[in-house]
Amino acid sequence: MATASVAFKSREDHRKQIELEEARKAGLAPAELDEDGKEINPHIPQYMSSAPWYLNADRPSLKHQKKWKSDPNYTKSWYDRGAKIFQADKYRKGACENCGAMTHDSKSCMERPRRVGAKWTNKHIAPDEKIETFELDYDGKRDRWNGYDASTYARVIERYEARDEARKKYLKEQQLKKLEKSNQNGEDAAASDDEEEEEDDDLRVDEAKVDESKQMDFAKVEKRVRTTGGGSTGTVRNLRIREDTAKYLLNLDCNSAHYDPKTRSMREDPLPDADPNEKFYGGDNQYRNSGQALEFKELNIHAWEAFDKGQDVHMQAAPSQAELLYKSFKVRKEQLKYQTKETIIEKYGNAADEDKLPRELLLGQSERQVEYDRAGRIIKGQEVVLPRSKYEEDVYINNHTTVWGSWWKDHQWGYKCCKQTIRNSYCTGVAGIEAAEAASDLMKANIARKEAATEDPAPVEEKRLATWGTDVPDDLVLDEKLLADALKKLSFGALSQEDLRKREEKDERKRKYNVRWNDEVTAEDMEAYRMKKVHHDDPMKDFLN
Repeated sequence: MATASVAFKSREDHRKQIELEEARKAGLAPAELDEDGKEINPHIPQYMSSAPWYLNADRPSLKHQKKWKSDPNYTKSWYDRGAKIFQADKYRKGACENCGAMTHDSKSCMERPRRVGAKWTNKHIAPDEKIETFELDYDGKRDRWNGYDASTYARVIERYEARDEARKKYLKEQQLKKLEKSNQNGEDAAASDDEEEEEDDDLRVDEAKVDESKQMDFAKVEKRVRTTGGGSTGTVRNLRIREDTAKYLLNLDCNSAHYDPKTRSMREDPLPDADPNEKFYGGDNQYRNSGQALEFKELNIHAWEAFDKGQDVHMQAAPSQAELLYKSFKVRKEQLKYQTKETIIEKYGNAADEDKLPRELLLGQSERQVEYDRAGRIIKGQEVVLPRSKYEEDVYINNHTTVWGSWWKDHQWGYKCCKQTIRNSYCTGVAGIEAAEAASDLMKANIARKEAATEDPAPVEEKRLATWGTDVPDDLVLDEKLLADALKKLSFGALSQEDLRKREEKDERKRKYNVRWNDEVTAEDMEAYRMKKVHHDDPMKDFLN
């Protein structure tokens, strides 16, 4: 792929070059080497691997993709951790007062603060550290893995390998103990075989996990050469067998199933008229609506609904939890359906089990003889079937012995058993009929008595009320003279000076201390007051005077 020259090539050379590139991609040919002897990845595109013409590259190389103008001062070295350069015997001026090293002061000292520093004790002087400075570029300053030693990861691998070895050793010891116990208790071994097998299966779980990686080689294809893409093992994972016919080539008709090249999907069946036993592909919808795809879809829907109802479940974050929750949900659902069914059968019974059809009806035969006439009408042998209504018939409720509408009286329907005209009422039987008849007789008697009372009304004495609101006696006679005097008293214009003086004396606010008068009101005074009283509602009040 990474060719250096752009010289003219014949058709044969071009074909051979293409075949060589395909073989390198498939791992059947060794990878191309650059100037430094390093392998070039055959999957690199040509526009990246081919060098420009002005570089005059004689051999294939990828140097034109790298930064060749490097900084001479740039280095990839890192701090020498824990390196010491000088060990002093006594305290030196300007050194750390705590430990005695010259490379830092007491504020920056990383040792434990001593009770009496090295400056005064002149003992246990710490060595000087190695001070280094590097000129890092922009990326080097921000590289979080800068200075990381990959060899330190070997400690992690050794720790895990030691744990696996200890686990294997423990399992072997457990198996030996089981064998010794089984040999000692040979008589009881047959009875406890099942329990031991279950325990042995639990012990073999870890061994199965160890060998799981070795059993997963079915999806790998071994290559014959070592390449950059394949690595030391030279494995590659194929998506499909190349000899299989592509789905878009099964039916070349333009009006056949649509193929989406972006998603590589063909939902409809490309060969709907073909024999289903012979075709191996029936469209993506066939796999989407069958098998485990439907179960997976139901699992997703259940996870969504459970999340909406407040449960902390997520199909992508915790698939095992969601699947376990869905399984428990299905078990509870089946139990609830079974309990509901049992409750209904226990309360209402099961007509399918109790009332079994007779053998004659099941076989569709009987020994009954039926005669028909020429028109197909039944002459004898079978009773005439009355047409049934779509409504319920002969259903008696509330202790009634007849249905609603079996009795009619006074333009009202009712029950014949109790002669009630109120629907859905409770039946009272003969006692209700007698009580209704007694109430009817009593009502008729009351009506007759009322009519007799209205025919001969008793004479009512008419009372004549007096003008001041009391009963007027029959022997009451008004004195005309006294009535005229009373009228004069009420009219201010007809009063004399003596009358006005007497009127002032009668006024409670102006009367003297020893003045007495008669305050009795006579019938003439009340009649005069009534005659002089102004009625404000009277439309002719303005014409009275």
